[in-house]
Amino acid sequence: MNAHSFASSETIWLCIGLLGQALFSARFFVQWLASERQRQSVVPTAFWYFSLAGGVVLLSYAMWRADPIFIIGQATGLLIYGRNLYFVSNAARPDAGVQDAAAQAAG
Repeated sequence: MNAHSFASSETIWLCIGLLGQALFSARFFVQWLASERQRQSVVPTAFWYFSLAGGVVLLSYAMWRADPIFIIGQATGLLIYGRNLYFVSNAARPDAGVQDAAAQAAG
């Protein structure tokens, strides 16, 4: 690999890292705006989507950097963001509460 291609690769990955950080930071802006509109602390669904998108991009950047601390942190976060989106999608289904109650009664 010559110096020019390394510099180009480095620049591309720095841009990917910055994009991931921008997505990740946007979630706080989204949460703040939603809370201001409702005059109380709320966590909108978009918060979790921005968390997931930023986390995926930052995880790829962390893997490129081969930084195990950064990788563990982002991978763990992705599990949490995914689980929260799962809860949001189940809550949005009209029959979700009925199925959950039936499962608890049967168990």
